[in-house]
Amino acid sequence: MTAMMKAAIFIEPGRIELADKPIPDVGPNDALMRITTTTICGTDVHILKGEYPVARGLTIGHEPVGVIEKLGSAVQGYREGQRVIAGAICPNFNSYAAQDGAASQDGSYLVASGLCGCHGFKATAGWRFGNLIDGTQAEYVLVPDAQANLAPIPDGLTDEQVLMCPDIMSTGFKGAENARIRIGDTVVVFAQGPIGLCATAGARLLGASTIIAVDGNDHRLGIARKMGADVTLNFNHCDVVDEIMKLTGGKGVDSSIEALGTQGTFESALRVLKPGGTLSSLGVYSSDLTIPLSAFAAGLGDHTIVTALCPGGKERMRRLMNVVASGRIDLGVMVTHQFTLDNIVQAYELFANQRDGVLKVAIKPH
Repeated sequence: MTAMMKAAIFIEPGRIELADKPIPDVGPNDALMRITTTTICGTDVHILKGEYPVARGLTIGHEPVGVIEKLGSAVQGYREGQRVIAGAICPNFNSYAAQDGAASQDGSYLVASGLCGCHGFKATAGWRFGNLIDGTQAEYVLVPDAQANLAPIPDGLTDEQVLMCPDIMSTGFKGAENARIRIGDTVVVFAQGPIGLCATAGARLLGASTIIAVDGNDHRLGIARKMGADVTLNFNHCDVVDEIMKLTGGKGVDSSIEALGTQGTFESALRVLKPGGTLSSLGVYSSDLTIPLSAFAAGLGDHTIVTALCPGGKERMRRLMNVVASGRIDLGVMVTHQFTLDNIVQAYELFANQRDGVLKVAIKPH
């Protein structure tokens, strides 16, 4: 008899439901992880709304914390029963993109040519969990290329402390890294959701001396101060672009980080940049962007615009967990709600509608 598990699956736009699915078989390079904690990401909400296409019946989720249940015969250096995480991006590092330094784009050329059975180009093919293969909002998840992607959790760290590492922390920190922040820089971070908060924390760790956090929620702006923001601006109470230009004496910021994915935040992030500044874009956009002529200085402003998908792999995860273990950052405060897997539909309703001060939810399957 086939062993079964519970999993949250995509049914159609507007519907993600709990269903029974077979526990995956383990190939030689795989590992079966028993999920102890996972979460819902903003990208999952895009999937729920039909703004990002995935196959019907796919298990959603890409942020796993758990225990190795079973190891493939070729996987070495790990043991069953070991607490581990895996990055939301789980590349195999064999593709041209991965070996060219863009591991998050691993396999994109396969999808673009239609060899993966998908229609159209998916530039995010390194993102497999809950995108191309079954994801983590389930009792178990199959981790492909496990030796490259499993990272042991340091002793003494709770699930909640490392829950942000697979995606949110990796993405937010990449936004700060891409912003080319130098010691003493002035940086603005637009949107203080979970990713924006991590970008704020990353900017502080990289040496920015003035960090401006922008959001329309005073509670989130308060958390932004705990993450390292020096100035907080509520866009409901001021003209953010004017205020930032005043704060910088008309020079503009060295770097701006866009962490929401809207035309308005992208445009504001560009308008406050100094000549030669860097705009680091983290938002997931669901419609075309327009670059305003004046903000772009007609293409003559020496601006740099950089996009990112969160880095994955075990080395990235090790580094992020080291930051948590060092005490330099505490992301446990971002886990504001907890649900069982049985109640994941209610968790989606809360998170998608941003009610009750939610930042991140912990989903506990067992």
